[in-house]
Amino acid sequence: MEPVTLLLLLAVLILVLLFVARPLTGGGPVGSHHQQDLSAALAERERVLSALQELDFDHQLGKIPAEEYPAQRALLLQKGAAILRQLDELQAAQPAPAGRGAASDSAPRAAAPRPGPLSDEDVEELVAKRRAARRERTGGFCPHCGKPVLQSDKFCPSCGEALK
Repeated sequence: MEPVTLLLLLAVLILVLLFVARPLTGGGPVGSHHQQDLSAALAERERVLSALQELDFDHQLGKIPAEEYPAQRALLLQKGAAILRQLDELQAAQPAPAGRGAASDSAPRAAAPRPGPLSDEDVEELVAKRRAARRERTGGFCPHCGKPVLQSDKFCPSCGEALK
């Protein structure tokens, strides 16, 4: 064999060995550790939220003694706050996706609501909207049998009487 061919073959062999050994040396894809940390923090946040909801529910049912409840709740709130701080740090350090600018990436994130439990006021507002929508769909009562009918009904669903 010629020396040039031998050198080329040796160079290709070294490149193949480096490529194969890369996962063993910890040189994974760029940002993979960051993504793993972010995913772990998000999973931990969900776990703490679930534990907090379960604790509140158990307290309402009387399964948790009243003297233990505040300490357990405070501990879970501290864990949750620490996880949220960690998430904020990880999201601030997250590299921007390729092909997107910083302005287009931050606008949808700011407009999206934060997942999590709704406040009492939010729930009451949703219930009021739902009740208003149901009232608008109600068409009154059947003049023959007195059962409720919808505005879109042409006949009573109970007795079959034609509606005006």
